[in-house]
Amino acid sequence: MTTPAATHSKRRWISSLKRILRLLVHSNLFISLATMSVLVTTVLLADLPLEPLPVFIVFAATLFVYTINRFTDLEEDETNVPERAAFTRRYGWVLLVLGVGLYIAAIVVAITLGLEGAIYLLLPLVVALLYSVGGVKQLFLVKNLVVGFAWGAIPLGAGYYYSQLWTLEILVITAYVTAMITIAAVIFDIKDIKGDREEGIATVPNRLGPAATRYYSQVANVVVAVAVVALVVATPLSTSFYSLLAMNAYVACYIPFATPERGPLYYGFVVDGEHVFLAAVIVTLEWLVW
Repeated sequence: MTTPAATHSKRRWISSLKRILRLLVHSNLFISLATMSVLVTTVLLADLPLEPLPVFIVFAATLFVYTINRFTDLEEDETNVPERAAFTRRYGWVLLVLGVGLYIAAIVVAITLGLEGAIYLLLPLVVALLYSVGGVKQLFLVKNLVVGFAWGAIPLGAGYYYSQLWTLEILVITAYVTAMITIAAVIFDIKDIKGDREEGIATVPNRLGPAATRYYSQVANVVVAVAVVALVVATPLSTSFYSLLAMNAYVACYIPFATPERGPLYYGFVVDGEHVFLAAVIVTLEWLVW
């Protein structure tokens, strides 16, 4: 039998855990971990060595881009995610200074080391301007595709860094990440229906409704999974690429529960955690095989 003291202790533990998770989500530290996870997945599946510089670059660029977006989306967040808006108003400037500082540091390090293609480190700035200031998010489906291609640039950038840009492995991971993040971005818009309507932003959930959005997203998820299987069967890709299906299964599980009523932890932790989950699966499989 559970005692009142034990119940109280459990509630305090859960409350503390939620506060920590909210901090990670609202501060963009978790989303930065997610993009780093994409890099880890790419390196392991493409059988490349994991080096600290690309990891740092990905972390810095993500923190920079998403922190900028928090400020440009502040009014919209007041309606959609008031807790995040309050966090941004209180602590956003600290994260902005940190994000800008790390991003500049990444560029300086790349130039100092003579990293070929250092000019491409300006792409996160271009993406931030297009998405947050350039009005891209006002265009139906375009903003989702911009997010998808931006994340797809991570494995593509890894391929460039390791001089493996046009290998089948890099191209397949790039296409996979782009497709899956585009699906996630569409699902993410379900929580923003009210604020997006007020801001005049056309999204799939606004046009089709949450139920149809979940249905078509699930169909797209299945299509991507079938494409992965077909590619492994029909090309020289390693069977290790079947591990990508773990994320398709993960996505298939969270899509049915994506509703406007779900809180920021569901979208910011569960949905955005898909690539953290995939990287954990691949790292575990690599460890077991090793």
